[in-house]
Amino acid sequence: MSDQTPLVGIIMGSTSDRAVMDECAAMLEEFGVPYELVVASAHRQPGMVHEWAAGAADRGIRVIVAAAGKAAHLGGVVAAYTPLPVITVPMKTSDLGGLDSLLSMVQMPTGVPVACVAINGAKNAAILATQMLGMAMPEYRDRIVAYKAALADA
Repeated sequence: MSDQTPLVGIIMGSTSDRAVMDECAAMLEEFGVPYELVVASAHRQPGMVHEWAAGAADRGIRVIVAAAGKAAHLGGVVAAYTPLPVITVPMKTSDLGGLDSLLSMVQMPTGVPVACVAINGAKNAAILATQMLGMAMPEYRDRIVAYKAALADA
């Protein structure tokens, strides 16, 4: 994390998601994107999720990344409380390998859209968040251009 005002908010439903979501944080750090990270369950701490999501834009957040497993309602709940774009990361689960998480995320009702990356796709969530920031902030667009050029040269 940085001393700058966070532009990306990362929220996960459980501390068990942390190892995967550390990859998202590391990718954001690679791009120089300041972020904040919080653990709050849509089911066990709905008030905390509501408060965090509803206040995200006022804190300077521009994009949210939400990770959850199993029923995976966190991304949709967050999207219901904020006008910001929400990128969801379905977590791999022991029950159905993450398919349960994925299907929960991609079946949002009209009016509550979320973008969804692959199961455990935390790095792609960070890249997509940085691309979204790059639409209005040229320094992040330039970092994505450089990143993709490096991928092409590898």
